[in-house]
Amino acid sequence: MDNTFELSLLEDDEREQLDYIWNLLPEEDRKNISKQDILFVLDAMDDFLEEEGLLEVDEKTGEVTYLDGDIDETRQLDYITAAAKEGAKTHSCSALTSAQVQIILDGEMQFGLSKGWYTEED
Repeated sequence: MDNTFELSLLEDDEREQLDYIWNLLPEEDRKNISKQDILFVLDAMDDFLEEEGLLEVDEKTGEVTYLDGDIDETRQLDYITAAAKEGAKTHSCSALTSAQVQIILDGEMQFGLSKGWYTEED
């Protein structure tokens, strides 16, 4: 079940990203993935990037800066899947499979491409 209070606190761009990814999910996957799960994956993705030195947060303003660099997608997937398993223990998300995490990451990539954040590699 979605936490509508937390979802109501999202900024417009975050809500747009969430809705975009949600609408890309196949109907079958929507039965087992919540919007809260998507937010959890996006947060875990940022945690991973921060640990890799590819994301900086300004402590005063809270502004996030994404840095250029290579991402080991296998390590990222493993990191987020493990985080989801831990999150399921505290009820902050479902125990997502790596396939479910990958579907969400694919949606995030498509959103980023649509916004010009990413470019398709040849």
